[in-house]
Amino acid sequence: MAALIVLLLAFVLFLLGGQLGLTWFEVWTHALRGALACMLLLTASAHWGKRRADLIAMVPRRFPMPGLLVTITGVIELAGAAGLIIKTTHRIAGVLLAVFFLAMFPANVRAAKEKLTIGGRPVLGVASRGLIQIVFIGAALLCAM
Repeated sequence: MAALIVLLLAFVLFLLGGQLGLTWFEVWTHALRGALACMLLLTASAHWGKRRADLIAMVPRRFPMPGLLVTITGVIELAGAAGLIIKTTHRIAGVLLAVFFLAMFPANVRAAKEKLTIGGRPVLGVASRGLIQIVFIGAALLCAM
């Protein structure tokens, strides 16, 4: 839920910044790219912090080396954030992030079904998480425009 809040709040703030003269953010897709990058920086930070063990627990059992996968997904999130900001890579970054968000959904389903926690807080249910994932996928595809 924090990631969704960051995405929405950053988007509104960047749009406001565009209205106040920050010319790059005058274009709504630029504001969205910046907001999604902020969200990705937040989510990536969990891959190496105190929530790392919770993320490892979310990895479906059929995948080997869950710790390595959590590290790799964190690196992908960092690269995706950078890719969204760079003019020549934002389109491919948006498309690849949409695929990435789709690929991460099984981990969210597992976390919901097994009633896991992240940072001591219960994860959202499958339906709620699915709706949020649709927002993230949509945002990523809009960033590819």
